[in-house]
Amino acid sequence: MSELKGKTAIVTGASKGIGAGIARAYGAAGAAVVVNYASDKAGADRVVADIQAAGGRAVAVQGDVSKEADVLRLFDETEAAFGRPNVLVNNAGVYQFGAIEDLTVEHYRRQFDINVLGSLLGIREAAKRFGPEGGAIVNVSSVASRGVYPTVSVYSATKAAVDHFTRILAAELGPKKIRVNAVNPGGVETEGTHAAGVIGSEFEQQMIASTPLGRLGQPDDIAKVAVFLASDASGWVTGETLAASGGQR
Repeated sequence: MSELKGKTAIVTGASKGIGAGIARAYGAAGAAVVVNYASDKAGADRVVADIQAAGGRAVAVQGDVSKEADVLRLFDETEAAFGRPNVLVNNAGVYQFGAIEDLTVEHYRRQFDINVLGSLLGIREAAKRFGPEGGAIVNVSSVASRGVYPTVSVYSATKAAVDHFTRILAAELGPKKIRVNAVNPGGVETEGTHAAGVIGSEFEQQMIASTPLGRLGQPDDIAKVAVFLASDASGWVTGETLAASGGQR
């Protein structure tokens, strides 16, 4: 695989789950990969080791994407390690479900700061630091942006925001040859869904029942789409939100 040969990619929230899957797939496709993490250094180091063991190039860089200084440092360390980046994957995100009666300001701000502000800060820096040849931005959103899921109002709102600014920024950054697209996963089995007790629960069975292909997704399912959206094969694709959900709506 050499779809991303010669590219330098930043993948946020890449110490586990979908982000780790994307980082490994990018390394296998020939990109130099910056594996961003907020707190799980051991997980990020494992992803880097996996990429390097397969013959790829990767480094881990700590940073909380909701903090402006950390985002600036993430790009600075990318340039120091591999030169100017030309791919950004905004994968870092959090989710916390709850009834509207239990809403707190902290619940709201944490999800919007990481899921929305964090992505916008990354795109801002990409717009400044990508070279004259442009590049690709892949926003990891969710089918929750369009679905109706009780107790998921705040998280769904963050992902609806991601979908909408994907379209706006594709138009805004097109003259710079920067493509902006989103991938919208459905239910995916990750460390997070295991830790949250989703796997083995009635909720898991409901998600599978609503998925025409009859299973939960795996990180590799999303990673393959993310490789396409970062590669020259999608050079005429921008401003799109691509569902990778096994048909789940």
